[in-house]
Amino acid sequence: MSELSVRFRFGAVILAAGASTRMGTPKQLIEIDGRPLVIRAVEAALASPAWPVVVVLGAHAEKIRPLLSRLPVQIAENPEWAEGMAASIRAGVTTLRHFSRALEGVVVALCDQPAFSTATIAELVAAQRATGRSIVAARYSGRQGAPALFLREHFVTLAHLTGESGARDLLNGDPAHVAAVDLPALALDLDTPADLAALRQSSP
Repeated sequence: MSELSVRFRFGAVILAAGASTRMGTPKQLIEIDGRPLVIRAVEAALASPAWPVVVVLGAHAEKIRPLLSRLPVQIAENPEWAEGMAASIRAGVTTLRHFSRALEGVVVALCDQPAFSTATIAELVAAQRATGRSIVAARYSGRQGAPALFLREHFVTLAHLTGESGARDLLNGDPAHVAAVDLPALALDLDTPADLAALRQSSP
């Protein structure tokens, strides 16, 4: 853990509230290399300097919550999960702000990107410290998306997002405020059985 990372106080929000309708089963619980996707994402955040780690639950909360019971995370219930990603970001960032008013930033991540890791978080933080930008987003598939790091100045905006697009407009906004880190492996997210089959076929 670098000295810079220690001085930069940031939390993490893991979005795990979706219904997984296209997958047909809660994708948060799908095991990759023996661990459920949600646990992989949470453990990646816990192994980083991020604190606290907030996990947003919604559609399958009753099935996912027991897996998190032994982990040092904050749970944010999102009763409006059907609205889309914006509602989960609202719930997570609001919980984070209540936990601590001293945080300088937040990493918002999805639980369905198998390539998300502690190193991913380190790259986002390093890019922010190097560029001074108030938003740093992963770039893949020709656009910028999650995971992303937002400085505190965006907390109010994040806590009032609406709609299905989440923070997409912020992430692809003014280049003077947004830095991008090329992370092509994050293009793979698991939304359908075909996505999962392709991942397992490509694994050694």
